[in-house]
Amino acid sequence: MSTSPQYVGESGDDILADKARDHLWMHFTRHSTFEEGGHVPIIVRGDGAYIWDDAGKRYLDGLAGLFTVQIGHGRAELAAAAAKQMQELAFFPLWSYAHPKAIELAERLAHYAPGDLNRVFFTTGGGEAVESAWKLAKQYFKLTGKPMKHKVISRAVAYHGTPQGALSITGIPDAKMYFEPLVPGAFRVPNTNFYRATQHANDIEAYGRWAADRIAEAIEFEGPDTVAAVFLEPVQNSGGCFPPPPGYLERVREICDEYDVLLVADETICAFGRIGEMFAMSRYGVTPDIITCAKGMTSGYAPIGAMIASDRLFEPFKVGHTYFAHGYTFGGHPVSAAVALANLDIFEREGINQHVRDNENAFRATLDKLTDLDIVGDVRGAGFFYGIELVKDKATKETFNDDECERLLRGYLSKALFDAGLYCRADDRGDPVIQLAPPLIADQSHFDEIEQILRSVLIEGMNVL
Repeated sequence: MSTSPQYVGESGDDILADKARDHLWMHFTRHSTFEEGGHVPIIVRGDGAYIWDDAGKRYLDGLAGLFTVQIGHGRAELAAAAAKQMQELAFFPLWSYAHPKAIELAERLAHYAPGDLNRVFFTTGGGEAVESAWKLAKQYFKLTGKPMKHKVISRAVAYHGTPQGALSITGIPDAKMYFEPLVPGAFRVPNTNFYRATQHANDIEAYGRWAADRIAEAIEFEGPDTVAAVFLEPVQNSGGCFPPPPGYLERVREICDEYDVLLVADETICAFGRIGEMFAMSRYGVTPDIITCAKGMTSGYAPIGAMIASDRLFEPFKVGHTYFAHGYTFGGHPVSAAVALANLDIFEREGINQHVRDNENAFRATLDKLTDLDIVGDVRGAGFFYGIELVKDKATKETFNDDECERLLRGYLSKALFDAGLYCRADDRGDPVIQLAPPLIADQSHFDEIEQILRSVLIEGMNVL
């Protein structure tokens, strides 16, 4: 039954938390925690690299919201850009019409993208962009005389979104099992977790070649005439930040060219400065056929995503009655597009990408200090994007069993890190890791704060098991 809103008054914070418990369905959340008396964390304000809860406590945002708030919280310029656009044109769809901000943003993204990736199809998020890329790959090959090419290959433990198609491409069994059967045609190959390598464990370049060649093997096994695309993140997020070994992406590009398979770079996390470039594939010197992106395009101040495709993929849609039978009401929303442009202006004016490149080694060196702890097995990543893998035995790399992960990650670390003033992610999609991706304005003082909080909490965590 609906009642009048009540947000303030005696025990106002508890009232708001109760309303969250009773009405708000949070994403990827175990609600039993709150039904059993746990207080719903409520974040009410952000400024720079910090956020505050409803009790006034400050936390370092060690995950940039969700790999998203690149330029930091509380930037008035972005609020002003949104307000100005709302007054001019609050909404209009891109269904056979255009509006200025979508045009300007498409041109800007095409300018940043590598090679001939000049066609921008807007969505409202990364999962929708991945969904769009698979649909484009299928239709493109149908239009160009190869109608059997519809399958996709992605990597183990990779996350590519929650729509049914994107979820099929995702390589996390626990994320998929509740929703099966999914869209057929998605197949998995090994990721680039060199720390857990069983092949070429002492030669990272040979390991990268081995991992890339598994893609060629999968294409051959499924039949080259049936495989449309390979989806991969330049630095894979799930499992704890797997960078590409030297030569890996170049070899994948060669394989895709050999078999006429599209290479799709899912840069939902890696784009817009996270690896120190607007697009991470530019840093690695490889041009994909499609880039999918979202998150940092607006630094999270408004929702938007995009699929950026090469001119070649657009060619069949320029003639006759052909059109891409796909779209979203809010794709390329005028307000979100205006915010994205203002965000990218700040990137250029303040040299955000250069700041990441100038400070990434210092961030890595600060996190590497934690390797003196017995529980820290590996520190890996790139730019301002790192994973710290936790182990039971550093010498043997023995990991924790399911019960130990439950007690360590969810029973202790997640809450303990937050209580200590650090918002980040303790996760076991793959092996247990702590993921860190602070706002791109972070500096050495923030790196030190992250390391000190992690050290204190991890030392205590070694006594939990």
